[in-house]
Amino acid sequence: MPHGRFDNVIVMSRLDAVVVGSGPNGLAAAITLARAGRSVTVLEANDTIGGAARSAQLTLPGFVHDVGSAIHPLGVASPFFQSLDLEAHGLRWIYPEASVAHPLDDGRAAMGWKDLDRTADGLGADATPYRRFFRYWVEHPDELADFALRPLLRMPGNPTTAIRFGALSTLPATITARSVWKTEEARALFAGHAAHSILPLGAPFTTSFAILLGASAHSIGWPFPEGGAQAIPDVLASILRDLGGTIETGREISSMADLPDSTAVIFALGPHQVERIVGDRFPERYRRSLRGFRYGPGAWKVDYALSEPIPWTNPDVHRAGTVHVGGPLEEIVESERATARGRFAPPFVLLAQHTLADPTRAPAGKHTAWAYCHVPNGSTVDRTDAIEQQIERFAPGFRDCILARHVSSPAILHDGNKCLVGGDVGGGSNKGSQLFFRPRPQANPFTTADPAIFLGSASTTPGGGVHGMGGVGAAERALSTILK
Repeated sequence: MPHGRFDNVIVMSRLDAVVVGSGPNGLAAAITLARAGRSVTVLEANDTIGGAARSAQLTLPGFVHDVGSAIHPLGVASPFFQSLDLEAHGLRWIYPEASVAHPLDDGRAAMGWKDLDRTADGLGADATPYRRFFRYWVEHPDELADFALRPLLRMPGNPTTAIRFGALSTLPATITARSVWKTEEARALFAGHAAHSILPLGAPFTTSFAILLGASAHSIGWPFPEGGAQAIPDVLASILRDLGGTIETGREISSMADLPDSTAVIFALGPHQVERIVGDRFPERYRRSLRGFRYGPGAWKVDYALSEPIPWTNPDVHRAGTVHVGGPLEEIVESERATARGRFAPPFVLLAQHTLADPTRAPAGKHTAWAYCHVPNGSTVDRTDAIEQQIERFAPGFRDCILARHVSSPAILHDGNKCLVGGDVGGGSNKGSQLFFRPRPQANPFTTADPAIFLGSASTTPGGGVHGMGGVGAAERALSTILK
């Protein structure tokens, strides 16, 4: 903390800002403030920085697993991350040859290569419509990211991109998939992207997720950091310290009295946490609106230490960093619909196989796998066997490769990161108005009822993902108001 000295007395000066939470959004907020010449410190409740972008040896010695996020297309697409040149600071992005694979029965697989034409050529009768659908987005990735990762109520950088995106994105993914493509492969590939919305695929605007992720798969790719997701916050922390900012771990904040003196406070936390911390400094009506923030389904996550790579029936699947495991469109639709209704169906599994491209994450010759499926928020029903059955379906003998597993239920995820309420890894439901206005409907998503307090987390626009833009928005708002 900055201070001055008068004889033998140390006089502590007031910080410009305090940021609570050291995930990518919190660190992004702090860097934005420090770059503007403001004094800032980050407070983190855990002993390790990173929030949902952390890594740890969860299974056996030498096996590095990502505790939260594992694949980072929005990281390389983020305007903020691009402004930092993370690679120059030591981060190495690894790009698998294929961004995503979607295995199907009978040894087939839809492959989302980091090349639109190659992907389309593998889709048979749907080659031309697939190429036509994604061409514009693949050719304008920065404009698409700029529109998708910033607040809705502003003038878009390219109105044409905004209009085109708006015209298609309102549709449910089921309608788009069935009306545009005929092959099971193309429909499944599109459905897998849309399922990242953590919504039923018949819900409005699920097409928007498929466009964003599908376009990034064929343009910027779906990379991950060498050595583990922890590399992202570690590099951000290094940049912040170079700018004069500080970080304190093991600092759990229960009330405003726990915070050091500052002009502004940015919470990179969920609305429910913020409401409890701030208390009656917010008017009751505003507190009710924060308590009314809705969380979405949770995740049942399993990390694996493996004796060998997953034995996929289709060998091309080994060339992808991400694998969507769930069969054809109809099965994914049923899985996500069941979750939304509090029921269970054979799961749609999101899987990452890092060590095929990054051998630093496991002992020589060994491998890891990271997998999870959606479950009702806070569910205690063990889905480990269901996840493994789905993987075995497309990779017979998978269970024989398992040396150890680490299971994270929604409760365990929540205990490790209080922002993951009920195991919700997306920072809140994307249903209804919350897709556009987070954490509540208002002109600027980062302001609160107190002019000195700002919100910038995955529960704030533009939502989940490792991109830092929620924190950037909160910091920019603070700089334009109370810190100008």
